Amino acid sequence: MAGGNERSVKTLKEVWGRAENSLCADCGKPDPDWASSTLGVFICLSCSGIHRNIPSISKVKSLKMDHWDDAQVQFLAKHGNAVTKAAYEAHIPIYYYQPTYNDCHVLREQWIRAKYERREFTEPGKQLPYSDGVKEGILWKRGRDNGQFLPRKFLLSEREGCLKYYTKQDAKEPKISVKIDVINATFQPEKIGNPNGLQITYLKDNKTRNIFVYHESGKEVVDWFNAIRSVQFHYLKVAFPIASDNEIKNRLTRNFLKEGYMEKTGPKQREAFKKRWFTLDHRRLMYFKDPLDAFAKGEVFVGSRENGYSVQKGLPPGTQGNFSWHYGLTIVTPDREYLFTCEKESDQLDWIAAFTSVINQDMTPQEYASKCLDPISF
Repeated sequence: MAGGNERSVKTLKEVWGRAENSLCADCGKPDPDWASSTLGVFICLSCSGIHRNIPSISKVKSLKMDHWDDAQVQFLAKHGNAVTKAAYEAHIPIYYYQPTYNDCHVLREQWIRAKYERREFTEPGKQLPYSDGVKEGILWKRGRDNGQFLPRKFLLSEREGCLKYYTKQDAKEPKISVKIDVINATFQPEKIGNPNGLQITYLKDNKTRNIFVYHESGKEVVDWFNAIRSVQFHYLKVAFPIASDNEIKNRLTRNFLKEGYMEKTGPKQREAFKKRWFTLDHRRLMYFKDPLDAFAKGEVFVGSRENGYSVQKGLPPGTQGNFSWHYGLTIVTPDREYLFTCEKESDQLDWIAAFTSVINQDMTPQEYASKCLDPISF
């Protein structure tokens, strides 16, 4: 903490040490050591970089290295995270996704800009670009066979309860029409190779289909994301009228629990292990030859411990298949064992932790029903 008279330094330390200021005001990261001298919020280094890009709204300074004059310290003391949040987050729609420090840059940037620059949540009943119940526009979609991203018209309709896309602007019939209740959307900038990359998945005949899209505008792609959540929320409110808003909110779009490469062998457990991309989407473990494949090559249901599911470190003694990675793990189900190997021990432990978190959860009636449907061959 540099500069300033002794009284100001003492006051700044006291304000900084308040419980309300112990987490970043924008992403929740612990121990923020930056602050906005114009908004009065305490923020982390990463969020301070986003604030720095909207200088007309926010002036940021380091709490450790920069000089804070008396007026700035008093401004921080008068405001702080609780007061500022009460003003700028007063009317956030229940379905709006509030990112954390683990989320990608575009989500965090648009959250910060929505709050402070566009002031989307300061007034009740404000018309928002993702709250109309309908959204239409162009997204760049990756071709299923050729891998090229081409502009496609997308239409989201709350009245029809579906998301459609068209191969041509003037096409009368959609290429695909997907019911909103089987859709998931999650940001995948690294996988897609675009900072605004969004992965849309849906179930078709109990099989997972992937669509990869992006938009040049970060605001537009985040608006699409929240529009999907808005339509899902209102659909589920009708479908489950006695469920609370928070219960419904928890059923909206979700991030995958874990993704990455592992090696796998076949059901006879004598075949050579092959490197594949795996995605754990709650109780669905899917594998792909390529991370951007439209369809999974196989899926397996991961149930609960009380139903005979477990994860074990290592491979069974005498495993015969050839494998190049040596950190093994075994998923035990009532029907068979699934064998995998990881490149690094840290990957092995992360996968085991992810599987354990799922297996330790009780199954819902809906999950019991999905277990009875035929999975893709694994």
